[in-house]
Amino acid sequence: EVQLVESGGGLVQAGGSLRLSCAASGVTFDDYTIGWFRQAPGKEREGVSWISSSDGYTYYADSVKGRFTITSDNAENTVYLQMNSLKPEDTAVYFCAARLGIYVSAYVEYDYWGQGTQVTVSS
Repeated sequence: EVQLVESGGGLVQAGGSLRLSCAASGVTFDDYTIGWFRQAPGKEREGVSWISSSDGYTYYADSVKGRFTITSDNAENTVYLQMNSLKPEDTAVYFCAARLGIYVSAYVEYDYWGQGTQVTVSS
């Protein structure tokens, strides 16, 4: 059974940083693309960042480029999202998700989801 568990969310002031973690079990990490998505109240879920665990290629939404960094520790089956220079518009529930195979950005293509972690950025 595939399980994803996020942690690391919290309340931070604008300009601050947080690091989210996504611990995966029940997967062979090298075969998966892991994505971070977020959903703010009343808004559609949107993709933030993705990493192809097999080759380490990373992808970012324009809104977070230069501020967020995704990394993967395949030995620990954990993906991290380092978020710097946070803005109030980054406030959302952040989810990690996994799909078997190559990178795609659309959240509907991801089969496994964590429960989410709340990130709140105050102005």
